[in-house]
Amino acid sequence: IRALYDVISGPVGAPRDWDRMRSLFAPDGRLIPTGQRPDGTGVYRTLSVEDYVRTNGPALIELGFREHEIGRVTERFGSIAHAFSSYEAFRGGEADPFMKGINSIQLWHDGARWWILSVYWQQASERVPLPLRYGGTDVSGGGT
Repeated sequence: IRALYDVISGPVGAPRDWDRMRSLFAPDGRLIPTGQRPDGTGVYRTLSVEDYVRTNGPALIELGFREHEIGRVTERFGSIAHAFSSYEAFRGGEADPFMKGINSIQLWHDGARWWILSVYWQQASERVPLPLRYGGTDVSGGGT
């Protein structure tokens, strides 16, 4: 999980190591951003690692993007694991995060190493605040 945050993060103009990103995911691994439309209805997209690199990669480099974990809750059973990993993200040289949210990361252990099967995430918002237990400020427990 640390490697995932590391590989997408970097200052303006810094190339990302996309081969490293590819090596973290199972061959059919997916990245799934989700959120809410202005009318409140939910929306999500399903991306392969190649889709993510092609659609998000240029902006990460052009704008500078740093994301780091601020909390994690992990559950494991045998060869499967799930991590609820809260994050905050910064652009360029920002000192304050422009975004917080939660990455729901599903992992599989093949007997030798862990593979990411999917990263499914949602950005926190006024409508869906980050719960206190995940590094947010919403003491009510979040917008579920």
